[in-house]
Amino acid sequence: MIKDLDIILSGGESYKVEFKESADKSLPCEVCAFANASGGKIYIGINDNGRIVGADTSSAARSRLQDTLSQVEPPLKVDIDVEDNIVIVTVPEGSRKPYSCPKGFYLRSGPNSQKLKRDSIMEFFQNEGRIHYDEIVHDDLPISERFNETAYRRYIKLARISDVLDTGAMLVNLNCAVFVNSRLCFTNAGILFFRANDEDMKFRHMQIVCALYKGVDKAYILDSKELNSDIVSNIDDAMVFLKNHLRIEYKIEGLQRKNVLELPENALREAVVNAVCHRDYFEKGARVMVEIYDDRVDIVSPGNVCKGITGENFGTVSIARNSVIAGLLYRIGYIEQMGTGIARMKNAAKDASVAEPIFEMSDFFKVSFKRNPSKQAIGTKKQAIEPQKQAIEPQKQAIEPQKQAIKRKKTDIKREIIIRLEQNARATVLEFTDMFSISKSRVRAILQEMISEGTIEKVGKNRYAFYMLKE
Repeated sequence: MIKDLDIILSGGESYKVEFKESADKSLPCEVCAFANASGGKIYIGINDNGRIVGADTSSAARSRLQDTLSQVEPPLKVDIDVEDNIVIVTVPEGSRKPYSCPKGFYLRSGPNSQKLKRDSIMEFFQNEGRIHYDEIVHDDLPISERFNETAYRRYIKLARISDVLDTGAMLVNLNCAVFVNSRLCFTNAGILFFRANDEDMKFRHMQIVCALYKGVDKAYILDSKELNSDIVSNIDDAMVFLKNHLRIEYKIEGLQRKNVLELPENALREAVVNAVCHRDYFEKGARVMVEIYDDRVDIVSPGNVCKGITGENFGTVSIARNSVIAGLLYRIGYIEQMGTGIARMKNAAKDASVAEPIFEMSDFFKVSFKRNPSKQAIGTKKQAIEPQKQAIEPQKQAIEPQKQAIKRKKTDIKREIIIRLEQNARATVLEFTDMFSISKSRVRAILQEMISEGTIEKVGKNRYAFYMLKE
């Protein structure tokens, strides 16, 4: 006999108890409702009035019951027990919410199960802080499969974390992995930061798409790239795409030539990082877009601002939709968790004497930076080096002595590289080429020597590679 059955019957249906006379078609709905809430028990063989009527407890009936419950998505393990002539279905709180059945999404509310639209249930869980995309565990994705060791080592270095714990313990501490049945499995945050790219379509929405258009609309695409690496590399590569296709101005300050992007680089970076950090990852039909037009740059992320942010407090408060992602980016200095990102973008635009960015909030969040088409383009980083040599010819005599001093000894160049990396943490071959006014091949040869000497290390490949000091 069921323990405390009298108490259960007298208490009637409640938030965690449901009576059903038989295993009818509504059973999957009840299971979904419990899984989306805090779990519960369904007693089959008891009617709504709390009277025991008995249920079919045969093996065939239990098999049909299992088939019925297989309609729940994603798959959910429930326990089915038989006591006398009553079938007890024990439903756990789901770890992969929200759950659905053929009739839709259901949520337990008091003694009833309410049908909700998916958008409503997602909004409910997110607003109540009961579900966050970056915390969801993938028990089907163990760390042992396609772990990105390079991305992990780079992150540990950027975060200045002592590598004293084993990798598994460190990933758990970073909320990037959880032990499931003795297996270490990824959370969504772990997938974003430390899972190697395997072109899995179910993670395609995590990409950043960069595009360069001719004109002011999307009619003609001149260049595009899908960034499908770890989240830190994607941010860096998106910035490389922007810097490769935006105009570069060369300003002479004293004896130094300074390369200045037509739009403030720190404001663009802030917008890209915010788009990746705060986007709605439950929206799997859209990706973060970095789009360059003749008259503007648009950085678009799926999902509106979080609940609690209004027109009045926009830009002054910080509410993280993806708190684990935000925490991980904060550790490596990619964001500030003080609600200052919007103000920093505006201030950077003001300091650079360009138009203040425009923010649009709807089903997507968009930041637009206005370009100045009337300004004479000196060229992109790829195309403008030769014309600029002629443009700065009057200053060449003043700069030449410094060039010669740098070229005199290879050791001097190495010393300058170390100083640059101590100040800026990372730099590319192209940046060193501009810094020393020497050929790319010579820069690469010197950098390779420094790698062999154990002074620096190379991160990434081809055009997206950069260099850092080696600990």
